[in-house]
Amino acid sequence: MSFWASLVVDFFVAMGMVLGGSLLGGLGAALLHAPPLAVMANLAEQLKIWAMVSALGGTMDTLKVIESGVLSRQLAPVGRQMTHLAAAFLGCQVGAALIRWLTAEGPKP
Repeated sequence: MSFWASLVVDFFVAMGMVLGGSLLGGLGAALLHAPPLAVMANLAEQLKIWAMVSALGGTMDTLKVIESGVLSRQLAPVGRQMTHLAAAFLGCQVGAALIRWLTAEGPKP
């Protein structure tokens, strides 16, 4: 898979994990007679870090590439990994923003 294709995949996997986890968590809350919108907004914030880690396939490989790139002064692999981190981070943020919009919770500081 090309570099750009993997960035797009990272973005959408991270966003999908936040959206899917929040929506299904809201469904579970509704089944248990809990406030689904509040549960969805809370889950969206809690799932962001886990979605980012999952989208990247685990943090150890990413950290290993960054470490070896810095120590050997090869910054191209470090830049690629940082770009993958940024794409996954943006996917998480977009997913959480969509859930906040859907639940009308508004932006969080």
